[in-house]
Amino acid sequence: MIGIFPLAAIDEVRPGDDLPALLTAALAAAGLVPAEGDVLVVTSKIVSKAEGRFVDLASVTPGEQARELAAVTRKDPRLVELVLAESQNVVRAVPHVLITRHRSGHVMANAGIDRSNLGGGDGEQALLLPLDADASAAALHVALAQRHAVPPAIVISDSFGRPWRYGVVNVAIGVAGLPALIDRRGELDRDGRLLEVTQVAMGDMIATAAGLATGEGAEGVPAALVRGVALPEEHRPAADLVRPLAEDLFR
Repeated sequence: MIGIFPLAAIDEVRPGDDLPALLTAALAAAGLVPAEGDVLVVTSKIVSKAEGRFVDLASVTPGEQARELAAVTRKDPRLVELVLAESQNVVRAVPHVLITRHRSGHVMANAGIDRSNLGGGDGEQALLLPLDADASAAALHVALAQRHAVPPAIVISDSFGRPWRYGVVNVAIGVAGLPALIDRRGELDRDGRLLEVTQVAMGDMIATAAGLATGEGAEGVPAALVRGVALPEEHRPAADLVRPLAEDLFR
């Protein structure tokens, strides 16, 4: 039986906060003791907040490319400048939509830069994704191992849109302690047929499951514990989920 347990007892996270301590306290408040096979899904937003990934838009001077893209997308030129700084390249720019390939390789809207639920302020702040989400996940995993006899695996999640479908789902942008991608090619199905292309995006599946508890708006639930998933003893980072450019058929 798979269970999803929201961790709501986390106040507004500020730069420099001890995130492992906050998560440990939230687990205790929910009456949860990490067990074998547990996965702690943490939204990228609170990781970025703790890491101080805030930028004051008043400090940003847009360049020529940012101004041109802002005219096309009808977005704040300062935000577009930040998006360009966080991206390898622009994938698509149309009114109200700016899709880029983030420097991590993930393709997403606005390079994952967020301006919602930032904890007050004058509305002139933006929040960047963690500098290295896999490294952030690994650090959380190590820190929680010092606090729990059986530390949970870690997934850092973010909300992505999907080509050809409306709506967003949560995906894994940082993973530690579990395989983000499970390669089942070479196995046999129930009829003895060889699996030739099957790879399972385990990190994304767990992130999406946790999204049922964390929500996308004013829910105020920045983390969830997923329990009961059968995980192989393998470790693969979220970077392994990124399809190489040579295999991108839609460029």
